Amino acid sequence: MSGHSKWATIKRQKARVDSAKGKVFARISREIIVAARSGVPDPAGNFQLRTAIEKAKAADIPSENIERAIAKGAGLAGGGSELEAIRYEGYGVGGVAILIEALTDNRNRTAADLREAFTKNGGNLGEIGCVGWMFDHKGVCTVRGPIDEEQLFEASLTAAAESYDLISIDEDTEGAEVFTSVPNLEKLADVLKQTGFAVLQSENRWIPSNTVEIDTPEKARSLLKLMDALEDLDDVQSVTANFEMADELMSLSMV
Repeated sequence: MSGHSKWATIKRQKARVDSAKGKVFARISREIIVAARSGVPDPAGNFQLRTAIEKAKAADIPSENIERAIAKGAGLAGGGSELEAIRYEGYGVGGVAILIEALTDNRNRTAADLREAFTKNGGNLGEIGCVGWMFDHKGVCTVRGPIDEEQLFEASLTAAAESYDLISIDEDTEGAEVFTSVPNLEKLADVLKQTGFAVLQSENRWIPSNTVEIDTPEKARSLLKLMDALEDLDDVQSVTANFEMADELMSLSMV
């Protein structure tokens, strides 16, 4: 499955400034609110909520913020507008396909913000379905190493996983991404943990079925600027694209 997670790799490699932490907190808090609202507000019986809480803890979100978000989702805290999950689709430079998942209380505002970000950075916001057919929705568990590949292979078979990739979590830490069907994600996460792997996160992710090669610094800068602009929008939860880019080109473009 090489090539499907280039943007995920870029995000791991990019330095995160402290000013971005507030956006991360808000994004994960919205995930917790929606998870608590869509199921029981108890992580023991709600896998979506449990994974959102694990993500919050990994991002060092204070426990009181997590509890407040759960209470809000359960309708115990009062206030706040109903959040709606919406998927948007568009194109970046070079015909790169881009999928955006958003949680919003005002779809008109979100669409206007996305359209502006696309327009300013050489892209186009399209209609639903214009690029969605180029992606498959998969469950992904990211595990932190060191990785015993034979043990990972056996655990993947036991959990009915589809495939895995060995990756670098950061410069000093190896890891792996294990892929499965969306309904099987909870089982996969449980088996990996029971086998002794440190599961960093479990999430649903859009995986491109084909990729576009970005081969010039100009295209690379334009595309990365667009991806950053989209991710910086308050209502955006995730951004996925189907491009490939050489590491050297990626490094040059992020300077």
